[in-house]
Amino acid sequence: MAKYELVLNDKKEFLGRTLYRVRALVAIGSLVAPGQLGGYIEKETNLDHYGDAWVYGDAKVYGNAWVSGNA
Repeated sequence: MAKYELVLNDKKEFLGRTLYRVRALVAIGSLVAPGQLGGYIEKETNLDHYGDAWVYGDAKVYGNAWVSGNA
């Protein structure tokens, strides 16, 4: 089950890469509610669909970076 989706119409260009905002589909831990917008990732492999990992605010994750676990 996916815990977030990429918001394809909310994107930023950063260092020659296209980053997409994430939106929570389910509650993630006690801090993220369904529908809450997060930061920006380049691709789904940058943010794990398991655990309580989340990208907040204007944070940007790209390249080979991977946010997982309870990060």
